[in-house]
Amino acid sequence: MKVTSMPSTSNAIPSNAMPPPAASTGRSSRIAPHSHIKGLGLNAEGFAMADSAGFVGQESAREACGVVVDLIKSRKFSGRALLLAGAPGTGKTALALAVAHELGSKVPFCPMVGSEVYSVEVKKTEVLAEAFRRAIGLRIKETKEVYEGEVTELTPAEAENPLSGYGKTVSHVIVGLKTVKGTKQLRLDPTIYEAILKEKIVVGDVVYVEANTGAVKRVGRSDAYASSYDLESETYVPLPKGEVHKKKELVQDVTLGDLDAANARPQGGQDIMSVMGGLVKTGRTEITEKLRREVERVVKGYVDQGVAEVVPGVVFIDEVHMLDIECFTYLNALLESPMAPTVILATNRGKALVRGTTDVYSPHGIPLDLLDRCLIVKTESYAREQVAKVVQLRATVEGLALGEGVLDRLAQEGEKGSLRYALQLLTPASILATLAGRKEINVEDIGEMNELFLDAKTSAGMIGDKGGFNGGSA
Repeated sequence: MKVTSMPSTSNAIPSNAMPPPAASTGRSSRIAPHSHIKGLGLNAEGFAMADSAGFVGQESAREACGVVVDLIKSRKFSGRALLLAGAPGTGKTALALAVAHELGSKVPFCPMVGSEVYSVEVKKTEVLAEAFRRAIGLRIKETKEVYEGEVTELTPAEAENPLSGYGKTVSHVIVGLKTVKGTKQLRLDPTIYEAILKEKIVVGDVVYVEANTGAVKRVGRSDAYASSYDLESETYVPLPKGEVHKKKELVQDVTLGDLDAANARPQGGQDIMSVMGGLVKTGRTEITEKLRREVERVVKGYVDQGVAEVVPGVVFIDEVHMLDIECFTYLNALLESPMAPTVILATNRGKALVRGTTDVYSPHGIPLDLLDRCLIVKTESYAREQVAKVVQLRATVEGLALGEGVLDRLAQEGEKGSLRYALQLLTPASILATLAGRKEINVEDIGEMNELFLDAKTSAGMIGDKGGFNGGSA
């Protein structure tokens, strides 16, 4: 008699279980909500191109922000504010990030949310002041005399130790450097030899030595020693051009916030106990106005000498209606200060109570005296065709395949609910399609997700007249 073995019910794999993840050698990066935004998408004349740089629609708002970008670049917008006002999900944050892309990575961009100012450690105005200081950059240019080249010789010269009859000490070190144009032999101090040993420099490395300070920096291994291995731990660099002894311009970008923090909390040393002590310190410290004035005085001296250049950046405050009347008053003072960055505000409120007051109602929840200082840009709601384009763009960025009719269905849901709701249905629907063994999302997946989840308008419609929940009846 033939016995058929039955699978154990305890170890049986359910039919709707997720398949095991495929082995992958690549690293998957998180896709942020605004990963597709690459800029404002304007042509040379400043007009918005259709569906460019990740943007769909909002032509008027993009063109207005383009004018502001030109003003910032020409330094004619310092001390002013730009207010982005519009309904939720209409691209206010995307516009601010696009402005940051247009300005470039060298211009400081400091984003924050209105509720970040409320802290139990420091006062509200201090948080705002820190954000403003972090948005003002300082580009320090320094010309240094350096010896640069590939090490061809490294010979320490020893002499008798005058303090003891035993042992020898390094009196000097002979270092040979080679560039494309020639070679030079240097006679260096023994303390520089200690720095060479610390950097683990050997013959064949490309180094540069600062003439004024004696600092030694290892750039990498000369590419003449490069081999044909696919994977190596060494960094190979080409042989330096020019003479061995040259003048080199070094550019360093810092912000006033960095200078404030460095002077307010100086390091006690570089040993392990000092580093650990800095890590375990609790609480934030307020930076005094006296220290900030001193930093500004030193910076002004650098600027007058031509050593440094001030680069005003951008402070972006999202949900600005969360600030209270004290913060708005302080913002007025900050905007009038000599070193003021560009300020971009964003809000989705209409006429609202100014926070911190009991009877002051103002447009966007912002006091009128601050509103007078703002250029206001309005963002428009998306039409059904624009919702479909945004959904298709996000699906492409996230690597999702949409079946026939899915785009129309999601555009319909976005028009009925909101654009964000339509985008939120994408990933759960793709998981459902994967469980069913399909590589693309079908209309049935969207329908099933729509049964499981509610959009904001439908959920709000279920709330009864007395504020209670009607138990599912729309």
